[in-house]
Amino acid sequence: MSEIIRNVVQRLARTFRGPSYQLDPNVPVTALMGFSMRRAIALFRCILRGVALKPGKLFFVGAAVVLRNRGLIHIGRGATIGNHVLIDGLSHNGVVIGDRVSIGAYTIIEATGVISNLGVGCRIGNDSGIGAFSFIGAGGGVDIGENVIMGQYVSFHSENHCFGDTGLPIRMQGVTRQGIVIEDDCWIGAKVTFMDGCHVGKGAVIAAGAVVRGEIPPYSVAAGVPAKVIKKRNNE
Repeated sequence: MSEIIRNVVQRLARTFRGPSYQLDPNVPVTALMGFSMRRAIALFRCILRGVALKPGKLFFVGAAVVLRNRGLIHIGRGATIGNHVLIDGLSHNGVVIGDRVSIGAYTIIEATGVISNLGVGCRIGNDSGIGAFSFIGAGGGVDIGENVIMGQYVSFHSENHCFGDTGLPIRMQGVTRQGIVIEDDCWIGAKVTFMDGCHVGKGAVIAAGAVVRGEIPPYSVAAGVPAKVIKKRNNE
């Protein structure tokens, strides 16, 4: 019986995660059953709330998820939206979350800070994931590629306040926006902060706690405040 349950869960997992997905054979059957039940409830929430009505667009919705301006939010097949996540799609380009993307619990994705200045929006590519308690401020635009993995408490700040006029409150001086780009296949450690205008090249690794400004070359490892390249992934 346990082998039958394991095979059923494996087939269901591959339906959403792809044919190469493989369960760890050491996971107890009781744990698999509990996991399957939680995923079924998350899938039911998706259908019940009318977020996705077509089988090809089904994804997993955690408890207490808030989706504001839903018409501007596009979520791909098999994505997972963790518990207590807030996504506000209000922006020029909306919020686009690719297939099989994972958004960790208590994460906030906010594309517009104030309605007097509509933001650009956010895109997260297929098979990427962001850890719990993270924040994406996409006023200036945040573009995250495919197969990007991120730890917890990661934050994106894609606009800066102007402050040159000392005779005027900073809040009244407007903002500048350059946007943030993270290319494919990057590994982002916990508590990394991305500042407006930064561009992380394909395959880069950003160490935990780094503050990223400017450009990080492809296939490099960067660390520190501000983040600096400390080596290349090919050990050159």
